[in-house]
Amino acid sequence: MAFVVVDACIKCKYTDCVEVCPVDCFYEGENMLVINPDECIDCGVCEPECPINAILPDTDPGADKWLEFNKKYSEKWPNITAQKAPMPGAEEMKDIEDKLEKYFSEEPGEGD
Repeated sequence: MAFVVVDACIKCKYTDCVEVCPVDCFYEGENMLVINPDECIDCGVCEPECPINAILPDTDPGADKWLEFNKKYSEKWPNITAQKAPMPGAEEMKDIEDKLEKYFSEEPGEGD
């Protein structure tokens, strides 16, 4: 079992979750984060840290498609282990729905 990041993270990229992860399994894209499900130890400490509820256990009914998504991009993007400021406009973007189709970028972030 693992946790996954869903599209609520897109264009927000709060990194509170990264700061508490004991195994450094977060990876940074240009405008969102993902979790490597093979590295995640299912401790759950990241989930309550996300201010926009963008992290779900992979057993959640809405998490099915996100497991492969997180795996794919965690293999392409750089690791992030330290907290950074959220993206500009994160507060305005946090309640927008269906962000995957409208705003997702496959480009990698900076990482650490």
